[in-house]
Amino acid sequence: MVEKASEKQWEQLAELLGKYRGTKGSVIPVLQQAQDIFGYLPKEVLIEISDKLGVPISQIFGVVTFYAQFHLEPRGKNIVRSCQGTACHVRGAKGVLNAIREKLGLKEGQATTPDLKFTLETVACIGACGLAPVFMVNDDTHGRLTPESVGPILDKYA
Repeated sequence: MVEKASEKQWEQLAELLGKYRGTKGSVIPVLQQAQDIFGYLPKEVLIEISDKLGVPISQIFGVVTFYAQFHLEPRGKNIVRSCQGTACHVRGAKGVLNAIREKLGLKEGQATTPDLKFTLETVACIGACGLAPVFMVNDDTHGRLTPESVGPILDKYA
């Protein structure tokens, strides 16, 4: 399950905020580096960033929710990106996606497994249309998938 932030993480954040205090245009780099420290951006971290940079929390939240690179919830160790582009769709991507959800025990709308081993994302295109249907686990691309091939591939990352 989700662990509380460590003292070391809070110290790293304090150091980061000290480095950027008073610097114009620092919100995005601070958020990026804070996310690297914590793995995501918990509410308490956003409040601390707002307070120390003197930027309204509404502005911080607006940036975090606008850019897809920022995450407000913990993410899994392994990121599974399931392509839902046209070539993959035509060749059965929906069945592969359903098999991934079933294998990981994810309900509709749930993205991360409770043990934080996997996070599932759907993407518009991975760029490997000749291998459709395709998914990626971290930086590894897996193609010519069937719903039956999903389980053994994901087992390698568990």
